[in-house]
Amino acid sequence: MRTALLALGLSLLSLPAAAQGRMSHCIAIADAAPGIEYIHKAGFRDPVPDYSVRLSYVTHSSYLIQPPDGPTIITDYNGFHGNVDFIPDVITMNHAHSSHFTPAPDPAIPHVLRGWSDTFGEAADHHLEIGAVLIRNVSTDIRSMGGVEENGNSIFIFEVEGLCIGHLGHLHHEPNEEQYAAIGRLDVVMVPVDGGMTLDTATMVRVVERLKASIVLPMHWFSDASLRWFLEGVQDEFDIDLRRTSELTVSLRDLPQRRKVVVLQPNWLRDE
Repeated sequence: MRTALLALGLSLLSLPAAAQGRMSHCIAIADAAPGIEYIHKAGFRDPVPDYSVRLSYVTHSSYLIQPPDGPTIITDYNGFHGNVDFIPDVITMNHAHSSHFTPAPDPAIPHVLRGWSDTFGEAADHHLEIGAVLIRNVSTDIRSMGGVEENGNSIFIFEVEGLCIGHLGHLHHEPNEEQYAAIGRLDVVMVPVDGGMTLDTATMVRVVERLKASIVLPMHWFSDASLRWFLEGVQDEFDIDLRRTSELTVSLRDLPQRRKVVVLQPNWLRDE
C-alpha cells in the first residue's frame, strides 16, 4: 500500500579542512537540533525571516541558499540559474560532469569555490567565513576515465543561522569514517538520487541514514523511477513530503521530530 501511494504521489507531482578562525559547530555539537518552518511560494527576492534559511531548488543539483542578511549561495553552479539579473555572493562547483560546474564563472561573483584542486588528486581545502556564514568542504573521490580521481568531488557544508546544511555534490562512494567525522552533524542534506551516475540507491540510502539529517532534499534524478526507488528505500525511517513548490524555509525552531524527505520541484530563478 505504501509503495502504491508513493507512486501515486509522484505521478501527481509530474515529475576535513583545517580550521582557520571560526570553529565548526556542526562537528563540535552532537546534540539533535530542535525545529522547521515551511513557507510556500516565496519569490527568491522576498525577505527571508529572521533565524531562517530559504532553500530553492534551481536545477539538477543546484540549490540557492539564502539566509536573512546574505550571503547568497548557489551550489553545483553550471553557469545558468535563470533569466534574471542576479549575481550570487558564493558559488560551489564539482567537475564530475559539466552540468555541475562552469569553466568561466561570471567574474562578478565574489567567491568561487571549486570542489577539486588545480593539482590533480590533491584535496581542495575551503574554510570561508563570509558574514555570519561558514562554508567548508570535505573531499571525496570520483570515477574518471575508467579509474578513480582522488579528491575530485567535495561535499560542501554551510553553517548558517545555527543550521548545518550539507550538499553531497556528485558523490561516487560512501564516505569513510574520517570523512563522516569531518562532515559532522547535518540538519539538512541535499542528496543525489539518480541511482547510478552517482551512488547506487542502496548505498545512498545507507549514507542518508548514517548522516541522520532531519531534512533530506533529493536532487540529481533523471526520472520518477530513480526518485521513487530512493523514496521506497527510506520510507521506513523517514516521512515523505511530496511538494509542487521549489523552495522551503528552514529554521532551527521547528525541525521535525521524525526525519523527513522533502521532494521539491526544480524551477529556474525568475522575477514574479
